[in-house]
Amino acid sequence: MDWVRQVLTRRIRSRGARGNQHVIVQEPNEKLVYAVKFAIAMAVCLSGLEVAHMAFLHSWNAEIFIAISGLITFVSGIIVGQKAS
Repeated sequence: MDWVRQVLTRRIRSRGARGNQHVIVQEPNEKLVYAVKFAIAMAVCLSGLEVAHMAFLHSWNAEIFIAISGLITFVSGIIVGQKAS
């Protein structure tokens, strides 16, 4: 099991009538897993682009940083939303 699927997997613990504990495991949708993997890969690629931009042009590019921040926010929101609901 890959770590993205493991992070997005929801585990619900409930007690039965006699005090027995049950764990319900809900697997995430495949499209959600692929979207999160793609967003993480794009954030890594954009980070490399920002490093190259700073190394060769000796300046900071705000647009690339905003894209990286947006992707990280997207992934964080997906993970928190998947666990909370």
